[in-house]
Amino acid sequence: MGRLVYSTLASLDGFIADEDGRFDWAVPSAEVHAAVNARLHGVGTFLLGRRLYEVMRAWDAVDVTGQPAEVVGFARIWRAADKVVYSRTLRSVEEPRTRLERHFEVDGVRRFVAAAGRDVAIGGPDLAAAAFRAAIVDDVVLHVFPVLIGAGTTAFPADVRLDLELVAERRFGDGVVGLEYRRARS
Repeated sequence: MGRLVYSTLASLDGFIADEDGRFDWAVPSAEVHAAVNARLHGVGTFLLGRRLYEVMRAWDAVDVTGQPAEVVGFARIWRAADKVVYSRTLRSVEEPRTRLERHFEVDGVRRFVAAAGRDVAIGGPDLAAAAFRAAIVDDVVLHVFPVLIGAGTTAFPADVRLDLELVAERRFGDGVVGLEYRRARS
Protein backbone atom coordinates (compact mmCIF):
# COMPACT_ATOMS: atom_id res chain seq x y z
CA MET A 1 0.00 0.00 0.00
CA GLY A 2 1.41 3.36 -1.02
CA ARG A 3 1.26 6.63 0.81
CA LEU A 4 0.31 10.01 -0.64
CA VAL A 5 3.29 12.32 -0.04
CA TYR A 6 3.35 16.08 -0.43
CA SER A 7 6.97 17.19 -0.74
CA THR A 8 7.98 20.78 -1.37
CA LEU A 9 10.64 23.42 -0.86
CA ALA A 10 9.39 26.54 0.91
CA SER A 11 10.52 29.86 2.31
CA LEU A 12 10.44 30.37 6.07
CA ASP A 13 7.21 32.34 5.63
CA GLY A 14 5.55 29.47 3.78
CA PHE A 15 5.84 30.31 0.07
CA ILE A 16 7.00 28.08 -2.77
CA ALA A 17 7.38 30.94 -5.26
CA ASP A 18 7.49 34.71 -5.00
CA GLU A 19 4.92 37.12 -6.46
CA ASP A 20 6.57 36.86 -9.88
CA GLY A 21 6.59 33.05 -9.81
CA ARG A 22 10.33 32.86 -9.17
CA PHE A 23 11.82 30.28 -6.85
CA ASP A 24 15.54 30.92 -7.44
CA TRP A 25 15.97 31.30 -3.68
CA ALA A 26 15.11 27.59 -3.33
CA VAL A 27 17.94 26.07 -5.34
CA PRO A 28 18.92 23.14 -3.15
CA SER A 29 22.50 22.50 -2.12
CA ALA A 30 23.99 19.11 -2.97
CA GLU A 31 23.25 18.00 0.59
CA VAL A 32 19.59 19.07 0.47
CA HIS A 33 19.13 17.67 -3.04
CA ALA A 34 20.49 14.30 -1.92
CA ALA A 35 18.07 14.26 1.03
CA VAL A 36 15.12 15.05 -1.23
CA ASN A 37 16.23 12.25 -3.55
CA ALA A 38 16.46 9.82 -0.65
CA ARG A 39 12.85 10.55 0.34
CA LEU A 40 11.53 10.47 -3.22
CA HIS A 41 13.38 7.26 -4.08
CA GLY A 42 10.32 5.23 -3.07
CA VAL A 43 7.92 7.18 -5.30
CA GLY A 44 6.37 5.26 -8.18
CA THR A 45 4.02 7.98 -9.44
CA PHE A 46 4.01 11.78 -9.39
CA LEU A 47 0.64 13.59 -9.48
CA LEU A 48 1.22 17.09 -10.85
CA GLY A 49 -0.67 20.25 -11.55
CA ARG A 50 -0.08 21.89 -14.93
CA ARG A 51 2.37 24.59 -13.79
CA LEU A 52 4.55 22.18 -11.84
CA TYR A 53 4.50 19.75 -14.76
CA GLU A 54 5.69 22.50 -17.08
CA VAL A 55 8.66 23.14 -14.79
CA MET A 56 9.48 19.50 -14.05
CA ARG A 57 9.13 18.07 -17.56
CA ALA A 58 12.64 19.32 -18.34
CA TRP A 59 13.93 16.42 -16.21
CA ASP A 60 12.80 13.99 -18.92
CA ALA A 61 15.26 15.45 -21.43
CA VAL A 62 18.05 17.08 -19.44
CA ASP A 63 21.52 15.76 -20.27
CA VAL A 64 22.99 14.58 -16.99
CA THR A 65 26.40 13.73 -18.42
CA GLY A 66 28.99 15.16 -16.08
CA GLN A 67 26.35 16.44 -13.64
CA PRO A 68 26.69 16.00 -9.86
CA ALA A 69 25.46 12.73 -8.36
CA GLU A 70 22.38 14.33 -6.81
CA VAL A 71 21.26 15.72 -10.18
CA VAL A 72 21.79 12.36 -11.87
CA GLY A 73 19.97 10.68 -9.00
CA PHE A 74 16.92 12.89 -9.27
CA ALA A 75 16.78 12.48 -13.05
CA ARG A 76 16.75 8.69 -12.55
CA ILE A 77 13.97 8.90 -9.95
CA TRP A 78 11.91 11.20 -12.19
CA ARG A 79 12.39 9.16 -15.36
CA ALA A 80 11.59 5.85 -13.68
CA ALA A 81 8.29 7.11 -12.22
CA ASP A 82 4.91 7.45 -13.86
CA LYS A 83 3.46 10.94 -14.04
CA VAL A 84 -0.19 12.03 -14.05
CA VAL A 85 -0.80 15.65 -15.04
CA TYR A 86 -4.09 17.25 -14.03
CA SER A 87 -5.07 20.04 -16.38
CA ARG A 88 -8.18 21.34 -18.09
CA THR A 89 -6.10 23.50 -20.46
CA LEU A 90 -3.30 21.28 -21.78
CA ARG A 91 -4.14 19.55 -25.03
CA SER A 92 -1.66 16.72 -24.57
CA VAL A 93 1.50 15.57 -22.81
CA GLU A 94 4.42 14.20 -24.77
CA GLU A 95 6.88 13.00 -22.16
CA PRO A 96 7.43 9.28 -21.51
CA ARG A 97 5.44 7.61 -18.73
CA THR A 98 3.12 10.62 -18.55
CA ARG A 99 -0.63 10.81 -18.95
CA LEU A 100 -3.15 13.64 -18.82
CA GLU A 101 -6.25 13.74 -16.63
CA ARG A 102 -8.82 16.52 -16.86
CA HIS A 103 -10.17 16.29 -13.30
CA PHE A 104 -8.79 15.38 -9.90
CA GLU A 105 -11.19 12.78 -8.56
CA VAL A 106 -10.56 12.26 -4.86
CA ASP A 107 -12.05 8.78 -4.60
CA GLY A 108 -10.13 7.60 -7.65
CA VAL A 109 -6.86 8.98 -6.26
CA ARG A 110 -7.59 7.44 -2.85
CA ARG A 111 -8.12 4.02 -4.47
CA PHE A 112 -5.03 4.44 -6.67
CA VAL A 113 -2.79 5.26 -3.69
CA ALA A 114 -4.23 2.39 -1.63
CA ALA A 115 -3.50 -0.06 -4.45
CA ALA A 116 -0.06 1.35 -5.30
CA GLY A 117 2.96 -0.74 -4.46
CA ARG A 118 5.04 2.41 -3.99
CA ASP A 119 4.46 5.91 -2.66
CA VAL A 120 2.63 8.50 -4.74
CA ALA A 121 3.88 12.10 -4.62
CA ILE A 122 1.55 15.03 -5.19
CA GLY A 123 2.80 18.44 -6.25
CA GLY A 124 1.58 21.80 -7.33
CA PRO A 125 -0.15 24.09 -4.84
CA ASP A 126 -3.67 23.86 -6.25
CA LEU A 127 -3.60 20.11 -6.73
CA ALA A 128 -2.06 19.54 -3.30
CA ALA A 129 -4.69 21.86 -1.77
CA ALA A 130 -7.44 19.63 -3.19
CA ALA A 131 -5.76 16.60 -1.63
CA PHE A 132 -5.36 18.38 1.72
CA ARG A 133 -9.01 19.45 1.67
CA ALA A 134 -10.02 15.83 1.02
CA ALA A 135 -7.75 14.68 3.89
CA ILE A 136 -5.97 12.12 1.70
CA VAL A 137 -2.38 13.35 2.21
CA ASP A 138 -0.46 10.88 4.38
CA ASP A 139 2.98 12.51 4.63
CA VAL A 140 4.29 16.07 4.36
CA VAL A 141 7.97 16.54 3.53
CA LEU A 142 9.01 20.17 3.80
CA HIS A 143 12.42 21.70 3.22
CA VAL A 144 12.36 25.20 4.69
CA PHE A 145 14.83 27.72 3.28
CA PRO A 146 16.18 30.53 5.45
CA VAL A 147 14.57 33.34 3.49
CA LEU A 148 11.47 35.50 3.88
CA ILE A 149 9.90 36.49 0.57
CA GLY A 150 6.79 38.24 1.88
CA ALA A 151 4.23 37.14 -0.69
CA GLY A 152 3.66 34.68 -3.49
CA THR A 153 2.32 31.16 -3.90
CA THR A 154 1.68 29.50 -0.57
CA ALA A 155 2.87 25.99 0.17
CA PHE A 156 -0.35 25.06 1.97
CA PRO A 157 -4.03 25.95 1.63
CA ALA A 158 -5.30 28.48 4.17
CA ASP A 159 -8.62 26.72 4.76
CA VAL A 160 -7.45 23.30 5.95
CA ARG A 161 -6.61 21.84 9.32
CA LEU A 162 -4.63 18.63 9.38
CA ASP A 163 -3.05 17.32 12.56
CA LEU A 164 0.44 15.97 11.93
CA GLU A 165 3.12 14.13 13.86
CA LEU A 166 6.79 14.98 13.36
CA VAL A 167 8.64 11.83 12.29
CA ALA A 168 11.97 13.27 11.13
CA GLU A 169 13.92 16.50 11.19
CA ARG A 170 17.29 17.50 9.83
CA ARG A 171 19.30 20.68 9.76
CA PHE A 172 21.53 21.23 6.74
CA GLY A 173 24.78 23.19 6.53
CA ASP A 174 23.22 25.97 4.44
CA GLY A 175 20.53 26.70 7.05
CA VAL A 176 17.78 24.69 5.36
CA VAL A 177 15.70 22.57 7.71
CA GLY A 178 14.10 19.35 6.53
CA LEU A 179 10.90 18.28 8.25
CA GLU A 180 8.87 15.14 7.70
CA TYR A 181 5.41 14.76 9.13
CA ARG A 182 2.88 11.94 9.08
CA ARG A 183 -0.85 12.49 9.38
CA ALA A 184 -1.87 11.98 12.99
CA ARG A 185 -4.21 9.05 13.52
CA SER A 186 -7.10 9.48 15.94
